[in-house]
Parts: sequence; C-alpha cells; structure tokens
Amino acid sequence: MSGIAEQVRDVAARAKVAAADLAPMTRASKDAVLHAMADALVERAEEILAANAVDLENGEANGLSTSLLDRLRLDQQRIEQMATGLRDVAALPDPVGEVIRGYTLPNGLEVRQVRVPMGVIGIVYEARPNVTVDAAGLCLKSGNAVLLRGSASAYRSNTVLVEVLAAAAEKAGAPAGSIQLVPGVDRESVTHLLHARGLVDLVIPRGGASLIAHVVETATVPVIETGVGNCHVYVDAAADLDMAERIVMNAKVQRPSVCNAAETLLVHRDVAEVFLPRVVKALAEAGVRIHGDARVASIVDSEVIPATDDDWAREYIDLDLAVGVVDTVDDAIAHIRKWTSGHTEAIVSGSATAIRRFVSRMDSAAVMVNASTRFTDGGELGFGAEIGISTQKLHARGPMGLPEMTSTTFVITGDGQTR
Repeated sequence: MSGIAEQVRDVAARAKVAAADLAPMTRASKDAVLHAMADALVERAEEILAANAVDLENGEANGLSTSLLDRLRLDQQRIEQMATGLRDVAALPDPVGEVIRGYTLPNGLEVRQVRVPMGVIGIVYEARPNVTVDAAGLCLKSGNAVLLRGSASAYRSNTVLVEVLAAAAEKAGAPAGSIQLVPGVDRESVTHLLHARGLVDLVIPRGGASLIAHVVETATVPVIETGVGNCHVYVDAAADLDMAERIVMNAKVQRPSVCNAAETLLVHRDVAEVFLPRVVKALAEAGVRIHGDARVASIVDSEVIPATDDDWAREYIDLDLAVGVVDTVDDAIAHIRKWTSGHTEAIVSGSATAIRRFVSRMDSAAVMVNASTRFTDGGELGFGAEIGISTQKLHARGPMGLPEMTSTTFVITGDGQTR
C-alpha cells in the first residue's frame, strides 16, 4: 500500500471511530459544538484570509478563470456568512431520532423507523472553501463524521479552515476525528477515499462534470451524485415581461459562477420580438455574451454568437447565455428535456394551463414558477445550509439538508414474541 493510501485509510479509520461517538450525541451538545465552530471562524478570520490570499495569488498565476477565482475568494463578509450558516444549522431541528413511521403489529410488536446518521461521509469538491464549513456543520449536526477533500487550488484555505473547525469542535466536546481533511492534492488520494469500503459510508461529489464523473465511475463506496447546473428559463407567451426580465437578469447575472445560475433562455415566438431586444440589451449591459439561434440573431441588433449543441449542453458558470426561440410550450419542454442536467428549470407565465403542463413534464430536481433559478439553494429554502444539489433520484434529490444526511433504522420492540 502506498504512503498516500495509508494516510487516507488512517483518517478514514479515525473518522469511523469518531462516528460511533457522534451518533448518540444530544442536540444540545451538537449545537454547542456548532456555535463554538462559528465563533472560531470569526476569531481566526485573519489567519484564514491569509491562507486564502496565497491560494488566490497562486490561482491567478495558474490562470484560473474569473468565475473560479470568485468561488475561491474569501473576505470578512463571507467568513461571517459561513459562521452565520453554522449558527443557522444549530437552530434547525435535529433529524437524528425522528420517527419516520411507527405502528403496532397484530402480534404486539411495536415497529418504529427512526432516522440515524449515515456514519462517515466523504465530500469531494472544487474551489469553494465555504463548502468546507457547510459540509462540516451539516455532517456534525446530523451525527456524521466528515472527510473533506477540496481541490488543490483551495488547499491552504481548506487546511486552515479544517484546523480551525476541528480544534473548536473537539474543545467543545466533539470526538477527535469528527472533522478531517483528506491528505493529498491529486486524484490519487480521491481514488483511495472512493475505495475505502468498510470505513466510508457515503461519498458526495460537488463540482464540475469531470469531477462528478470521476467519482461516480471510480467509487466502490455508495455515492450521491450532485450534478452540474445547466439551468433553463422559459418565457411563455403569457408571461409578464417586466417580471420575466427581472427573473432572467437575476438568474443569469446575480452570481453567474454558481450551479443554480441560468445557462439557457427560451422565449416563446409570440413575445420574442418584444422581449428579446429589451432583455438582450440589459444582459449585454451586464457583460453577458449571447449565444443564440438564427431566430434570435434575426430579432436583436447586438452581436449574437451562433449557438451550437455544445452551447445548449453547457454549464457556462460565467457571463454567457444560450438563447433560443420556441414555437410552443411543448417545444420548450422538449428542448429542456433533451439538454438539461436535471438541476433547475423555470417557467415565467400567467397561464395556469402552460404552468401545469411545464411542471408536470419536467424531470429535474427543482422547478421554479415565476421565480429565479437562484432559489434552488438550501439556505434560501430554509435548510440553514446545504451539502449540494442532488440530481439523482435515489434517497435524496434537490438541495440536500440535514434529513438527507441520515439513513434509517427499524427499531422493533416486543415482550418475548417468537416467529
């Protein structure tokens, strides 16, 4: 066994031991740990920012895109937001011990299905140090030990963040090994994590298509697949165009580097000649590059890059938007079902018929009606924080909060019954 393989198995083994002691912790104890972690982030902000500055400097030197640098960047406000996120998670109900269903059999056996922690959860993610904090908080609150494997571009930031969080958690009463950084900066260490059967109970990838594909195709431990965000906004013939413009601008421009930002805009032909010039003008003023079909190019005066299949399939995570004109709501549905990544789709319409048809035929984790795609977010939906957006259909789908970080156990109580 190689040196890095031994190191990965060592941290996984420590996490397995910690998980056994985390599972029975009371809500009060876990909440106290989360508050201690939040306080430590703020108290040691200067140290965290210094490490992050080195990562940013290296990222710029290595040619990281503007959107990836934005994901990587920390400042005082973002640190305080991460601390607030931990406190918000502490305020949420503890899912562990919740009875999902309970009943008594004719033979007198009492049956309860109860939420329990997964055990050891590995998180593999890219250049977003805030994921380090969110994942640690959600896993601890749900009684799980966590193994964090961020990208090499955020290694210094994550190293300091995990040190701060783990020290504060242990001091406040969490078992040693509850929060750990997976050693290594290349895919070899990820592969060893993905093969740690018997030690790691679940791995969740959070990042781009290549990272997710590597995890799904390589893992021998269970995986919950989080998907890329090729999100669509469809503006229907019955749309309020002022509302539609607000939604499109928010979905694309407010923060283009995140997975719930819109990447494709579809506009019904009946409103295209009125709506497209105004929305394209507003998008262009915000720096958005339009990749449009021939019908879009014939309607707007500004530059339109011819859209290809790659554009319809792509998660830009940048100031680019694929734009098309469709003849009917069914054409919009067909386009979305062909190209979607299964993350979030939105319809803007005043027609109840069009809305029902659109919603009933979507096959994505979230569907927005007259609202921005940016609301597919655990914090926005009241989860406190999220571990990622699941685009698969087993166990968890959509924003993954505390309940999605648990499994269940059947507790069956009798008074001597035999079969």
